[in-house]
Amino acid sequence: MKKLLTAIITILSLHCYAQTIHYATGFRVTTAGTSKLVEVTYPYKGATTGYKYLLVKKGTTPPKHDDNVTVIYTPLQRIVCTSTTHIPLLDYLDISDKLVGFPTTDYISSEKTRKLIDAGKVEELGIDKGMNIEKLVVLKPDVVMSYTMTADLGQLKKIQELGIPVILNAEYLEEHPLGRAEWIKFIALFFEKEKQADQVFAMIEKNYLETKKLAGQVVKRPTVLSGVMYSDAWFMPGGRNYAAKLLNDAGADYLWKSDSTKGFLQLSFEAVFEKAYAADLWIGVGSFATLEEMKNGDERYTKFNPYQIRQVYTYNARKGAKGGSEFLELGYLRPDIILKDLVKIAHPDLLPDYQLYFHKRLIK
Repeated sequence: MKKLLTAIITILSLHCYAQTIHYATGFRVTTAGTSKLVEVTYPYKGATTGYKYLLVKKGTTPPKHDDNVTVIYTPLQRIVCTSTTHIPLLDYLDISDKLVGFPTTDYISSEKTRKLIDAGKVEELGIDKGMNIEKLVVLKPDVVMSYTMTADLGQLKKIQELGIPVILNAEYLEEHPLGRAEWIKFIALFFEKEKQADQVFAMIEKNYLETKKLAGQVVKRPTVLSGVMYSDAWFMPGGRNYAAKLLNDAGADYLWKSDSTKGFLQLSFEAVFEKAYAADLWIGVGSFATLEEMKNGDERYTKFNPYQIRQVYTYNARKGAKGGSEFLELGYLRPDIILKDLVKIAHPDLLPDYQLYFHKRLIK
């Protein structure tokens, strides 16, 4: 009987099961014994294959695995990241001190990480796609966490060839705002911080869903325009872009909501003006900080109703000590804050005491 019980326990411990992922579609986790197989299933747009990482607890022997699986021993102690969106993940898991290098550290807004940079504990590695690999190797990171837009890994492949594992984080491809936030569970796996990640995400999810429910009660939805001209094209979120999802959940009527594009649209000024000249709100105006800047950039902007009634909003209300955008850094992890901002803009009476965090109205 004892032998039978032992056999059953062994079988159960080796049985693979999926970790609970509610919104993110770009990664999955299965567990066998004390090891975890983490699969990034959709690492870049158009990808047909993904990447696999076998997380093995330090001091234990890796189970049998395929040759295309990268073995990583956990918990990690030293990490190099390449996107500012990775920084809040470290902050919220209380592992900011594990960051040892980053390309163009001036982009980082996090006060916690800036203190580490100022103390010389985070090495400046140059430009993202042209990182100083010699400096990186000297740092001896356990891994480099990065991202890719194509199958060509470029410099990341060189880093791998030097024996430093590269972890691809594809949070930016998630269509649902909470899907992007849920990637905190991804990075937590490498630091054995799953429980803390679950708690953080549960808080974000609760806030988001409560705000969405509040906005769902509205009857009248203000029409919304987004984006600005770059060269000879107007760039704005497609109808299936995560920004469009946020606007819809905020009780706003995004004028391109019926579009099927997941990325960004490139339209002519005339096409945008014809559809959105009478919009109620203009949310997201690139790097413009004032109405005067917008006018100087293209005087045709002044013909839109939101410009004339001063209902134009930027998401760059908060800048880091070196000018980095806090929205671009923290926004992926905190869509609940973005949603509250948008509800406050679209339906100010619903959140009478709330103060805008990422967004602000342009008034000059």
